[in-house]
Amino acid sequence: VQLQASGGGSVQPGDSLRLSCTFSERPSGRYVMAWFRQAPGKEREFVAAIRWSESTTYYADSVKGRFAISRDKAKITSYLQMNNLKPEDTAVYYCAGGGGIITSSTYRASSYNTWGQGTLVTVSS
Repeated sequence: VQLQASGGGSVQPGDSLRLSCTFSERPSGRYVMAWFRQAPGKEREFVAAIRWSESTTYYADSVKGRFAISRDKAKITSYLQMNNLKPEDTAVYYCAGGGGIITSSTYRASSYNTWGQGTLVTVSS
């Protein structure tokens, strides 16, 4: 499976962006699609995740109420809608995928075995 991420850019605080992550083949089972981000000088951190089959979603506290993850089964694509962006959201965003991930592990980068290239999001006035 290969992942292709897109949609990053430079925006001002309060603006919105939508990131996309397209998978090369259709996942199955307890597959989870996720987004992580890494700011300069910081460790990679969990942002959001969604189960491919039942569409259950998970969010980091820092983005709850502002970001929304979704998936389009027909397009085999995951989306991260980011609203009310803040300067602290500036980071390289990575999409990831993995199978057989239990709920308590959806937040761990080590749970995912497939990663896309990063896409840069810069929030600045």
